[in-house]
Amino acid sequence: MKRAIFIHGWGGFPEEGWRPWLKDKLEQAGWQVINPTMPDTDEPTQDKWLAKLAEVVGEPDDETYLIGHSLGGITILRYLESLSQGETIGGTVLVAGFADDLTYDGYKGELSSFFTSPVNWEAVNAHCPQFFLLHSKDDSWVDESNYHELREQLHANGELQNGFKHYSGDDGITELPVVLTELESMAK
Repeated sequence: MKRAIFIHGWGGFPEEGWRPWLKDKLEQAGWQVINPTMPDTDEPTQDKWLAKLAEVVGEPDDETYLIGHSLGGITILRYLESLSQGETIGGTVLVAGFADDLTYDGYKGELSSFFTSPVNWEAVNAHCPQFFLLHSKDDSWVDESNYHELREQLHANGELQNGFKHYSGDDGITELPVVLTELESMAK
């Protein structure tokens, strides 16, 4: 059975934004959807988030698809790095993803535990054959340069949009049909 596992972002929660809509659509199509609350969401640490994701995934396989929003994206990349040789998943979608610590005005390094070492792109790519990236040019939290870096390093398909800000419920984003379309395409 195809499984979709959502990982929300910093300060986020499972029922926020577009995730309930996507969960409903995937379940209607016969997918199992897992949408956990990540630990200490207002003060996240890599160790706790990786442990939670590993627990939720259990045994990775080619019918497992990971969907990360913002901080959920780097959590997924760190998870993929940690997999053993031969372990793979079916695909990954990163919405407003980033692989380097944030730099927006007012940021004080609250996410630094996720960036104690550079991402091991070779390991990430070895454990996931397909990536899709979604980013909005008017995202005030995650700079567009992150989209381009991820696209290059992951050899990913992607869509650079405008007008969606950070793809959160606060931005009025309650549906993301492009993510549904991409997941369905990956799973064929």
